[in-house]
Amino acid sequence: MDLLVHYLSLATKSIFIENILLAFFLGMCSFLAISKNVEASKGIGKAVIFVNGLTVPVNWVIKNYILDPGALYKWIPIESLKDVDLSFLTLICFIATIAALVQFVEMFIDKFSPTLYNSLGIFLPLITVNCSILGASVFMDERAYTFGESVVFGSSCGVGFYLAIVCMAAIRFKLRYSNIPDGLKGLGITMILTGLLSMAYLAFSGIQL
Repeated sequence: MDLLVHYLSLATKSIFIENILLAFFLGMCSFLAISKNVEASKGIGKAVIFVNGLTVPVNWVIKNYILDPGALYKWIPIESLKDVDLSFLTLICFIATIAALVQFVEMFIDKFSPTLYNSLGIFLPLITVNCSILGASVFMDERAYTFGESVVFGSSCGVGFYLAIVCMAAIRFKLRYSNIPDGLKGLGITMILTGLLSMAYLAFSGIQL
């Protein structure tokens, strides 16, 4: 029961209190570009949940069983591997894992939902270099999460991204019928709304977990 409560607390914290977009402002490029359309926002949000939910635990395994000092010796009992330290390859391996999974997601969407694939356009392959995806794996490493925590954290970061971008898309849809000053139309009003949405999410920071 304590473990379940811990995981629920971690998920709540990752989705609301430390939202990867609105607390750390990672992945703003796709957030600002895709949130013009609600359906496209839902599509890329689901893709981020899937990619984050897989890459964070996969990168945890790579870090703990291949890259960390002496990690290879854990499963290959060769004396010369005791002092092998491949941690300098951490970021490269994280990016390679993300790139491979994003390629898989891109092929899957192209096969089963060509309309969504066309609406996402160039921004789908750009998930590979999306700061929020890499940021989740880096946070996992810095905070020394266990494998279970990395699964919950990765998926929750994706859910937080999904909620933030869909909320912004819904607001921008309503703005089409609003009288906005010419100087604020487009990116200007979007940046202001992002700040206001981020401030709204600050209300969750009062929750102590």
